[in-house]
This record gives sequence, C-alpha cells and structure tokens, in this order.
Amino acid sequence: MKQLIDLYRQHYGEEPASTERVEGAGSNRQYFRMTNGKGVSVIGCIGTSRDENHAFIAISRHFTQRQLPVPNVIAASSDELRYLQQDLGTTSLYDVISGGRQAGGRYNLAEQQMLRRTIRELPNIQIRGARGMDFSQCYPQPAFDADSVLFDLNYFKYCFLKATELDFHELKLEADFRLLAKDLTAAGDEQCFLYRDFQARNVMVGADGSISFIDFQGGRRGPYYYDLASFLWQASAHYSEKLRRELVFEYYNALKQYTEVPSTHHFVERLRLFVLFRTLQVLGAYGFRGYFERKRHFIESIPPAIENLRQITSTAVCQQYPYLCDVLQRLCALPQFAPQKQMPQQRADGYKTTEQNPYNAHPADGPATFSKYDGRGPLVVRVYSFSYHKGIPQDESGNGGGYVFDCRSTHNPGRYEPYKQLTGLDEPVIRFLEDDGEILVFLDAVYRLADAHVRRYLQRGFTSLMFCFGCTGGQHRSVYSAQHLAEHLNKKFGVEVHIFHREQNIKQILKPFNNNDSLNTV
Repeated sequence: MKQLIDLYRQHYGEEPASTERVEGAGSNRQYFRMTNGKGVSVIGCIGTSRDENHAFIAISRHFTQRQLPVPNVIAASSDELRYLQQDLGTTSLYDVISGGRQAGGRYNLAEQQMLRRTIRELPNIQIRGARGMDFSQCYPQPAFDADSVLFDLNYFKYCFLKATELDFHELKLEADFRLLAKDLTAAGDEQCFLYRDFQARNVMVGADGSISFIDFQGGRRGPYYYDLASFLWQASAHYSEKLRRELVFEYYNALKQYTEVPSTHHFVERLRLFVLFRTLQVLGAYGFRGYFERKRHFIESIPPAIENLRQITSTAVCQQYPYLCDVLQRLCALPQFAPQKQMPQQRADGYKTTEQNPYNAHPADGPATFSKYDGRGPLVVRVYSFSYHKGIPQDESGNGGGYVFDCRSTHNPGRYEPYKQLTGLDEPVIRFLEDDGEILVFLDAVYRLADAHVRRYLQRGFTSLMFCFGCTGGQHRSVYSAQHLAEHLNKKFGVEVHIFHREQNIKQILKPFNNNDSLNTV
C-alpha cells in the first residue's frame, strides 16, 4: 500500500487526502479510490502478476489512443505491479439492471435500453480496438486457439462433469472435444479483439449515462462470437429468448458499421457453436468455485446454466458431436438437475409489446416437449381476448367453440388512471398484474388445463383448439392472459398459435417450430 501511495505522490506531488478500498469481483488485484483535497479521485491498483498488469496497461493505452471508452492509465510503477487509472465511478451495468435480474429476467424498458446501448458498443471495442494492436502484449496468450479451447473443455470435464459421477468414455469424449476445438478455431472468422470476460460487471455507467469498459486484461485476438455468447448467455442474467434475439439483432447491425459480416444463417450457426462452448466453460468454473471451493453463489448459478445447456443440446450444432451430445443430454437428465415446475411469476418477462414487436415464448418453460409427439403441423390453436360487454368471440372453425376463461375476478389495473390508456401488452400493466400476483395464480391453473388438452389433441391428430379470455373491457387482464397462454403453448409444444386481441384490433401468428430452431436468434 505504501508503494501505491508513493506512486500517487510521485505523479501528483502530494499524498491523497483519503484512500478507500474498492471491492473487487473475485480478482486477485486490489483496488483503492484515492481522492485529493478537492474531491478529485483516481483508482489505484495493486496486482500480483506483472504480466497480467502489463497486459492491462498496454491494452488500455492502445485503446485510449484509439479513443475508445476505457479508463486511461495515468501512471504505473517501473515494475508495473502498481498503477493509477481514471476513476469511472461506482455504478456498473450490473447495478443498473439489478431490478430485472432480481425479478428473474423481467427487465423494464430503461434496463432493456441500457443493454441495447451496451451491445451496440461492443463491436467498437472488438473491431476498432484490434486495429494496430500488438497482440504479443496479451496475457496469458496472444490468440484464441485450439489449446485454449481444450484447456477450458477439460476444465469442464474435471471440475464439473466428473463431480457429478456421470459415467462416460473418456477417449470418446476427448475425440469430440478435439473436433469442437477445431471447429471453434476454424479459419475464416473475423479476427478481432476478444474481450473474453465481457459481462455486466465490467461495464461502467457514468452519471450522464455514458458507457465504459474495464477489466479486459485477459483479452486476445479471436472471433467476435465469443463475447456475444459470453454476455447474452450469462446464466444469472436470466435473459428471455425474446430479449436475446433483440440484442443479437442490435449487435449484428452494429457490427455492420465496422466490418463485413457473414450471412445471418452463417452468423447464427457460428454463434450457436460458441454458446455451446461458453456454457461448458462456465459450468467448469461453477463446478470448481461451487463444488470444490463451496462458494454458494456459484452453486446457485448452476441450475440456470444447466437450463442453457439443456436448450443447446437439442440443436443441430450440438448434434455434430454425437458422443459429447449424448453425455450432455444424460448430464441434463440427472435428478439433481431436473427442471423445476415454475409458477408464472418466476418466468414473467415484463416487456412492452406491439403488433409489430410481438412477445415470444418464455424460456423458463424449459425445452419444448413437442418432440414427443412428432406431429406439430396439423394443430392450430386460436387464443382470443375480448370484452364481455361485446360478447364472446364466435368460433369460425365450425367446431362450436372452446374454453372461455373469465378474468374479472382478478385485480383490474383499468381502475387506476396511469393504466387506463395502456393494455395488457404494455410493460407498466404487466408489472402491475405480476406484482399483484392474482393473475399469476389464475394462469397457473389455466396452464395445467391447457397443457393436458393440447397434449391430448396432438396425440389424437386434432387440428383446431380455441381459448378465450374475457374481462370488463378486453384491454388489460384478458389481453395479458391471452398473450401469455399463446406464447406458453407455442413454446412448450411447438404448435402454431393465432392470437386475436379483438378489442385492440391486434392479430398475431406464432409460427410452429421445433427445438432445432430455438436459438435462431437473428
């Protein structure tokens, strides 16, 4: 500490008026906020690895020359074990989006907008940052290569897979590991600056809303897909599939401003591959920190990471590695990782929706069970919202009708002025209904009944099923309920669902799909 204060004195000609420890996020570096008598502060760092510190200092100075939003390194000791850097404040993106994360992925509009701004800025660091960079300064290696991939895959094998005591053939698994490593490092990907630890904790948000990036000392040359997968499939963030799609779309369009981009099909296929790898990589870390170091946070992160893995194992990308895919599917099927039945409030998304920007399915429902039925084509489900004052919708299929659910027993947001001009598709109304909770209990019973009916219709080859939700004005509760049931059935069974919000004059079709399409995020 004395040497850090000496560095401050050498640069500023005086000792700091105050020095306050800044909590790190698991790093072996120590950070201090050092403030002068006028209240101007800098961040002082004490590191234990000269090579790691050197990498950060070199990369930061390069980025600063490129006028990228990173902390400027103000001064460094001759051995580079201590340095002073610009103070970017105390608020990270992780803090800004904490409300949505704690609500299980129910991000409000302001949080979503901040995520979009962040993801649009990523290609700036990756592409412009790579121009003129001396990658030999990177630590511990200059480039993402097959050896580093195999290291992380074996980390997963020894720190997570073996800890579960799942039986597997090590040589067969190793063969698929090598094939995956070869595919991940195949020539042809844009070689940019690979941040490697791109996450919400490493994005700082200024008082003016500006975005800056920190802790990139592990960066190296590599493909841009890695950082996108790392950020959007972070297990604890609970991003919905809909929000992921939107953020991938934002990233893809931003990337076009800096470099030539592949076709959307190629982009999605490569991204899926990195999602698979990144999921295995983080499970290895969670296994070591959770199973071996007994850190509760990492143990709690395992179930959502397993859910990510469960979804990716159903895709064609994973099935390119047959033995690995078999091991991962058996891993996901272990009793300790069985998906838990969730109440609707645990998987509510809370996003504003319009006819042009429709909802999509809830990922927390788990993998679609359609694959059990092998017959998604014939069945079409129609879901209506309506006002009882204007009568129950007519069944145009000729089958005489279907289920009609009365939502009027639940708390009505239409009674309150702030919600009178909104609908059950708008985020404030969604928050009101879900925070109140009555409609979630109501829908839980509806889901159980609807699931059993759809399952039986699929088995029997029926082609039409109708659900209607009514409330006083056909604006809030019935719209919310119809939209959520429609998405639930489309996600869980892969069936085509037609949505009719009659009083709002909104129509929407959720196309049939199978699990192989579930990561088609562009």
